[in-house]
Amino acid sequence: MDVGALSLIILFGLIGLITIGVPLGFASGFLGAVIVMLKIGPNGLGILLARMYALVTTYSFLSVPLFIFMASLLERSNIARDLYDSLNAWLKKTRGGVAVVTAIMATIMAAMSGIIGGEIVLLGLIALPQMLRLKYNQDLAIGVVCASGSLGTMIPPSIVLIIYGLTTSTSITLLFKEAFLPGLMLSGLIIAYILIRTRLQPHLAPMNEDEPALTIKEKLKYLPGLLPPIIIAVVVLGSIYGGITGITEAAGVGCVATLFLIFLRKELSWFLFKDAMTRTFKATGTIITITFGATVLAGAYSLIGGPTYVANLILELDVSPMMIIFIMMLMFLILGAFMDWVGIVLLTMPVFLPIIIKLGFDPIWFGILFCVNMQVSFLSPPFGPAAFYLKSVTPPHITLIDIFRGFGPFIVLQLIVLLLIMFFPELTQNFHNFKNINH
Repeated sequence: MDVGALSLIILFGLIGLITIGVPLGFASGFLGAVIVMLKIGPNGLGILLARMYALVTTYSFLSVPLFIFMASLLERSNIARDLYDSLNAWLKKTRGGVAVVTAIMATIMAAMSGIIGGEIVLLGLIALPQMLRLKYNQDLAIGVVCASGSLGTMIPPSIVLIIYGLTTSTSITLLFKEAFLPGLMLSGLIIAYILIRTRLQPHLAPMNEDEPALTIKEKLKYLPGLLPPIIIAVVVLGSIYGGITGITEAAGVGCVATLFLIFLRKELSWFLFKDAMTRTFKATGTIITITFGATVLAGAYSLIGGPTYVANLILELDVSPMMIIFIMMLMFLILGAFMDWVGIVLLTMPVFLPIIIKLGFDPIWFGILFCVNMQVSFLSPPFGPAAFYLKSVTPPHITLIDIFRGFGPFIVLQLIVLLLIMFFPELTQNFHNFKNINH
């Protein structure tokens, strides 16, 4: 059986197994093991085990559970709630102010931990009830919570960037540096959209005119609530961008800083610590399971020459290099609607990265494009994870269909950023190695 036929069997086999409810990690691992046994024999399994071991024992991989632990601590403490109250005190009398506060809070939270699921749940518990109480348009409120809550995909320290860097052997520090501006640009677009739309359609964000505005003195009392999040973000990102520590050390320092601040606030308890650890083990276990399965399948496909076959197939297309990039982005969008991002990066990058390098494009720039694409995937029906995270904490009358309906305008904003980065690579601040897009 040739590589082309095996490629089709893998594709439809993976779709079939996922459709009947087999978890991605087990589905991909099973297919990979079957291919190796058929084409190479039992000895091939040893090679796959070596690949799995090399990936999960990489020093930078340790930053993943550390950042998850930090996010779990923040979610369980009142640091996020105080941040929300502080921002709300200053912006509550602005049209659409609560939605803007939600987006700003999400941006700061993303810069603190880089985790998506917990952030959406947190915003769903803190910000969504407030917007619904003030009679904000439900679609707008839901869209703001999920779109801004997904910013952890883009804004460092993003777990997506870490896994991409590990898989493609590119500099995670450089990925962090170059994702910062696009991440802030997406955050800024969300805030601008809220401000413009609520002014054009004031009924979407009613204001309580009877409620008196806070005086400057009263507002200043809320400023201490901003300090812990800013300290944590500065400690983590400052140590990375300042060249003081690597990614893993920064994650460790961030965990210590978070624990210390929670202790100073007299919120640290055995229950909080234990719950954060439990959530960390569960989330890390899920990532590792998917990593194992996807690594087995990607390794098996590499052993039979699959990446070379696909690369030659794509390079033989009579289209421009930028059209090839566009096709890859389209494939990511389709895969993102049905698969977990960890599986996507592990399964596609061994195939796509050699093509990117051969065409002369910058892998760092491509990684930023991938992360924007995964940001879209968090909102993409039918399996957009953001919708399910939010549904777990919403009132019963809000259905999944209601949630997905609120995503439309924000997916458009994400696609705008994707196109801007595609055609204006200087936005990633690293275009010295980028091949001229007009060739």
